[in-house]
Amino acid sequence: MKRSIAGVIAALGCAAGAGLMTAAPSQADDIGYLINVTLRPGYNFANAQAALDYGNGLCDRISQKTSYADLASSIRSDFNTTDEFQISYLLSQATQELCPAQIWQLRQSAAGYRVPA
Repeated sequence: MKRSIAGVIAALGCAAGAGLMTAAPSQADDIGYLINVTLRPGYNFANAQAALDYGNGLCDRISQKTSYADLASSIRSDFNTTDEFQISYLLSQATQELCPAQIWQLRQSAAGYRVPA
């Protein structure tokens, strides 16, 4: 009897832990975004508020259904870069950390995207 109760408790504990580990974040994480984009070279934001403003601006544009190509073009111009990784990294960090509800919209707008020649 003791062994079966202990087994049930262990199974419930594992199930609860698995649920916590797979739960998607549902709210903005300003700190996570700031760490990820200010420690990575290449963006050179003037300060944390400028970085947050830029990221939130991207979120606003994503929610307005701006195409991935237009978002990428803006980042390319704003940061004077042709580095597609740098462009997609900033877009994905803003979306994942500041507006996770917009992830699906960003993915939809990126369908068929081709790097400019």
